[in-house]
Amino acid sequence: MTTDPVDQARRLTRDLFPDATAVVLAGSTASGRATALSDLDIAVLIGDGGETYRETLRFEGRVVELFVHTPTGLAELFAADVAARRGVLQSMYATGLVLADTDGAAGRARALAEADLRAGPPALDPATVETKRYGLTDALDDLADAGDRSERLTVAGVAFDAAADLLLDHHRAWTGTGKWLPRRLLRADPRLGAALLDGHLRAAGSGDPAPLAEAASEVLGLTGGPLREGYRRTWRGTIDSIAAAGR
Repeated sequence: MTTDPVDQARRLTRDLFPDATAVVLAGSTASGRATALSDLDIAVLIGDGGETYRETLRFEGRVVELFVHTPTGLAELFAADVAARRGVLQSMYATGLVLADTDGAAGRARALAEADLRAGPPALDPATVETKRYGLTDALDDLADAGDRSERLTVAGVAFDAAADLLLDHHRAWTGTGKWLPRRLLRADPRLGAALLDGHLRAAGSGDPAPLAEAASEVLGLTGGPLREGYRRTWRGTIDSIAAAGR
């Protein structure tokens, strides 16, 4: 039996979801970058009488990430991904390899996904941008003052995350986590995104925070500048995390 990942994905969905209206294979396998260790990211669209869920399993020795949706569940998750400014599920349906399609269901899902991606994520509200500017300003102050290397590296991570989120919002670009954050940074701003990534790498490698601080300061300049005095937030019943606001 072939171990070709596309064939494996077809066998799995044929066995587990014979009544699926659409099946889309996404991720590295769909783009031709799969390795022997790559998992299978499979989006499955089923009827409205079913259940929307995510599940991880192993099939023929390969890890599989299943994203199973009813039409109603898919619409709700698309809306949630837009609100989170990530667009992950939309990217799966928009760029994945269609393995099954009943009555144009995959095409309709792809059209909705592409429309969301073209529109881009919502802008962060002004109060959240202020909170992120304040958090980044504070992190850069700590970065300049940190003597302990472990503390400096931790603060560098906070500064990188805040600067990345501000830069992506500045360009109205989708954000991401893990390997998707560098990819989306470089797509949104090849020069400054690369400077942030290189600065973070140098802070981790040599311990020199200066390149990261310089790039992050440039991001601050694009988004309203440093913010210390004058920053104020009123308690509204929820924690407004400086590091995580708007994430």
